[in-house]
Amino acid sequence: MAERSQPGRSEPAGAAGASGGAARPLPAPEEALEWLATMTLIRRFEERAGEMYARAKVGGFLHLSIGEEATIVGSARALRDEDYLISTYRSHGHALVRGTPPENVMAELFGRVDGCSRGRGGSMHMFDASRRFMGGYGIVGGNLPIAAGIALSSDYRGTDEVTLCTFGDGACNQGTFGETLNLAALWRLPVVFMVTNNQFGMGTALGRHSAVTDLQRKGEGLGVPGMRCDGMDVLDTHAVICEAVARVRAERRPLLVEAITYRFRGHSMADPEQYRTKEEVAEWRARDPIPAFAHRLEAEGILSGDKREAIDAEATARVDAAVAFAEASPLPAPESLYDDVYVLDRVARGTYSVRTTDPAAHPAQAAEPDGATDEIPQQMTDALLAGEDAALRGGEGT
Repeated sequence: MAERSQPGRSEPAGAAGASGGAARPLPAPEEALEWLATMTLIRRFEERAGEMYARAKVGGFLHLSIGEEATIVGSARALRDEDYLISTYRSHGHALVRGTPPENVMAELFGRVDGCSRGRGGSMHMFDASRRFMGGYGIVGGNLPIAAGIALSSDYRGTDEVTLCTFGDGACNQGTFGETLNLAALWRLPVVFMVTNNQFGMGTALGRHSAVTDLQRKGEGLGVPGMRCDGMDVLDTHAVICEAVARVRAERRPLLVEAITYRFRGHSMADPEQYRTKEEVAEWRARDPIPAFAHRLEAEGILSGDKREAIDAEATARVDAAVAFAEASPLPAPESLYDDVYVLDRVARGTYSVRTTDPAAHPAQAAEPDGATDEIPQQMTDALLAGEDAALRGGEGT
């Protein structure tokens, strides 16, 4: 191992390094092949997304999860269809693993109407409620309290649903981390918090932003026990998350799982990557989770060389089709600019989430029944307008 220049870093470990156990048993052959195919699809999708960003087909920010495929697939395959998954801004793979078609994910990156968020969210705001993928979130740690809210809903409705909330090591020092874990433990909410420790919060090494680098322990003082998995091993990730989900489902209390992983690309496409060495990246790349899992399947006689090439070719073809679909999808119409945007003014009269392209969605344009005053929204409107007027006058009267 090359000398590490940053304190508090996790060294590349084998499968036993994170979980402390021997090699995990394989699932049924058809299930194992599906895991490999899904990890391969995510890898090829992310590579093409980066290419499209470089060609200015994708705007805004783009955060790729290349290297983290085992963490994504292993954890998601531990869930039932009725369970919930909520992600961070590094969310393309989570949408794909939950079953959102690559065409709709790529169209979202392109900002097109056929995207899974109708082109309004882009890379950081994937969403597919029909598959209980409750979105990616651009605010670091912003998904944590939302996950607790989803789990609280499951608790109120008396279901045995579990919510899996993924976030990065940088989020574990946000205020939302402590607040959410405290309430989740206090209210015994059925949520698994999974911190994907990819060693860096943006470009800051873990040891430079967290006094405690053993992240599985960061919830203990809040009443949330911790576990750890090797996030570079899909089998270990799946086994640990399965155990966590089973415990949470049965005991109705939260757990924190730390997945030790690594991203092979920068924090985002705009990252010059001056904070880590090429040697370090190469050392982690030697543990690439996709060929590692493929080699295990080959050794067990489940996968042949021809089958492996066919899986890769199919993934590439699906991504090609996704790009063609996205390029053919239309851009949102200009007149839809204010669709689903909170509105509070003298015209909209306090309505919200309106479809601006649907005339019937504007109650202010329809005849109001006798006695209808819409008093409170109008008072709020007047107050807001008064504040704006005062601000324009340089604060006069405030």
